[in-house]
Amino acid sequence: MHDIKLIRECPEIFDKALDKRGEGSKSSKIIALDTQRRKTIEKLEKLLAERKMLSKKFGAAEKNNDDTTISIRDDIKKMKHEIAWLETSLKDIEEDLEALLLSIPNLLSDDVPIGQSETDNVEVYRWGEIKSFNFQPKEHFEVGATKNDINFEAASKVTGSRFVFLSKSVALLHRALTQYMLNTNIIESELTEFWAPVLVNEQSMLGTGQLPKFREDSYHTNDGLWLIPTAEVPLTNIGKDKIYSIEELPIRMTAATQCFRSEAGSAGKDTTGMIRQHQFEKVEMVTFCKPEFENFELERMTDCAERILKNLLIPFRKILLCSGDIGFGSKKTYDLEVWLPGQNRYREISSCSICGDFQSRRINIRYKNDRESKPQFISTLNGSGLAVGRCLVAVIENNQQEDGSVEIPEVLRPYMFNFKKIDNNGNLN
Repeated sequence: MHDIKLIRECPEIFDKALDKRGEGSKSSKIIALDTQRRKTIEKLEKLLAERKMLSKKFGAAEKNNDDTTISIRDDIKKMKHEIAWLETSLKDIEEDLEALLLSIPNLLSDDVPIGQSETDNVEVYRWGEIKSFNFQPKEHFEVGATKNDINFEAASKVTGSRFVFLSKSVALLHRALTQYMLNTNIIESELTEFWAPVLVNEQSMLGTGQLPKFREDSYHTNDGLWLIPTAEVPLTNIGKDKIYSIEELPIRMTAATQCFRSEAGSAGKDTTGMIRQHQFEKVEMVTFCKPEFENFELERMTDCAERILKNLLIPFRKILLCSGDIGFGSKKTYDLEVWLPGQNRYREISSCSICGDFQSRRINIRYKNDRESKPQFISTLNGSGLAVGRCLVAVIENNQQEDGSVEIPEVLRPYMFNFKKIDNNGNLN
């Protein structure tokens, strides 16, 4: 949601900021609806005041048996119909204005590069050495150690495409990754763990910007609830209608949840493997902070995700997204992309974003510097720490051996009963 006062006062600046995203001018339509809204409110308030005065006048006339009661009653009745019409008109105008504001993406930070697509993203740096194999590395579902325990065919029969069954050592490795990510976030990165619902109401989806933009990419039930695309939705909405004290900020949260996406816009992409699934697990991070600290918190959040990859010894690169590739609700985003030997390319595993007050205006999350000060909207941030399924893919592909076995990263061994390897038959050794 955008600040209507800012748009009213600086329409050219607002349109120029939207132009960075390739959006057309929006301010004139917004201001026209806002002007109509304010004029309607003015008329309505005037009529309500007049009706109040007439009601008093009617009471006095009735008390004194005045002959004017009939005409006053007629005036009140006429005014009542006019007020009802104005109230309906106001509701329609406000709904149109809200729908327009909800459809407009976040304004970008000044340091976001201008570009059309992912090819214009800026690489910040790379970490880790890409392993040189003396054999042709395979994709995760082809490796001997895992191919029998990553079962797309069974899942397809049970549910449909883009679902998977994991079993035996692969299922354990997946669970180990989830636990390791959470423990790292809690112990090393000092985030607060939450267990969150995976079903939320429509207002929660609107609040974080999933709706109306991504309606076709989301799953919902027949009683009005929505399956979350990420724990960002419930975690951010924890702050709904709250006013935090300055002493409570920053608030840094993490949660592991199942996530659900219809991937409506991804037909034909990643049709094999676990890279793009309708259901997947992700460890999410959400931060509330004062606006002046949002850039610091973005770097900190991204470092939290990087720490996990570094400890797993998975090569990755950090990317600053350009204006043509950044998300709807984000004003600045870093992507972390891991190296996948089986695909011979980098693939996204984490996206960390500043949302500024874009979400907090929708959800009404504010803070006060002190008891006397006026409440202000906080800045929200969210990021993956990490996508578990994609991390599983990266661990398998980067640690595969020529004999089809997979070496278990040292930091995961305590979660894998201290075994060091999954052999070619899928057994722990």
